[in-house]
Amino acid sequence: MHSILVLGLGELGSAILNALLAHTHRDTQVTITVLLRVPSDPAKQNVVASLIARGVAVIHGDILASSEADLSELFKPFHTVIGCTGMTYPAGTQVKLSRAVLSAGVQRYFPWQFGVDYDTIGPNSSQDLFSEQLEVRALLRGQSKTRWAIVSVGMFTSFLFEPSFGVVSEDRKVVHALGSWENRVTVTIPEDIGRVVAELVWQDRDAEGVVFVAGDTVSYKDVADIMKRIMGQDVRTEEWSIDFLKEELAKDPANGLKKYRVAFAEAMGVAWKKEGTYNERHGLRLETADEYARKLFGRQL
Repeated sequence: MHSILVLGLGELGSAILNALLAHTHRDTQVTITVLLRVPSDPAKQNVVASLIARGVAVIHGDILASSEADLSELFKPFHTVIGCTGMTYPAGTQVKLSRAVLSAGVQRYFPWQFGVDYDTIGPNSSQDLFSEQLEVRALLRGQSKTRWAIVSVGMFTSFLFEPSFGVVSEDRKVVHALGSWENRVTVTIPEDIGRVVAELVWQDRDAEGVVFVAGDTVSYKDVADIMKRIMGQDVRTEEWSIDFLKEELAKDPANGLKKYRVAFAEAMGVAWKKEGTYNERHGLRLETADEYARKLFGRQL
């Protein structure tokens, strides 16, 4: 019997699990399992209890503390593994996970690469985490036993409007362009990522390689226009040049957010047209940046 293992129950893992369970072509004979640490937070415990009530199995484990061999043994019973952990994990984690998946003989793998086009960016990005993603791709392309699909979604839409990232200020009165106002970025919300993954799992089981998805592709000028429509014309704009962002990173070279700012300011592999994306070709309408912002800031006004 086919079985699916989802690694992690954060924002992305929860969205993918919900989409797998809700898909109209879900095969109820296929078991769905989630791997997570023992939750201590009552809210997370409630989420886990809800998933169990919906038929999801739960196994507890620690990816960081587990060896590659231990992970491989854990993965062996599963047909499909979907990686949803990585944002806060140390370097080397994704390579370890991928090696464990391959040595376990998993038949289909969705690695934690729900981001930008690492092939186009190449190995010399200011964000060193991107280089490890290329190592993962080399591992996957260097074998033929495990089928794999990478779902490239750009940036989480929420991150574009997250004050700590800096494009939209905390008071929502300033919009910064990373590199140039014409630079573009592709964004997708986790719920829509979940819908695409569920489609690939239940309906498009032969899909392989890199699958491009886009909830929206916007320029920083578009973001400024969105904020002006929502907040009024008093929104100010300020361009952060690549030189400025690199200088800021040089002052604080371990700062992950500043690495991301430079990577997006360089505008390589971080945006693609919606036309031709998987969701456009399959008639999946995804939430735009404008729709997301109106919901987010409409609740706050």
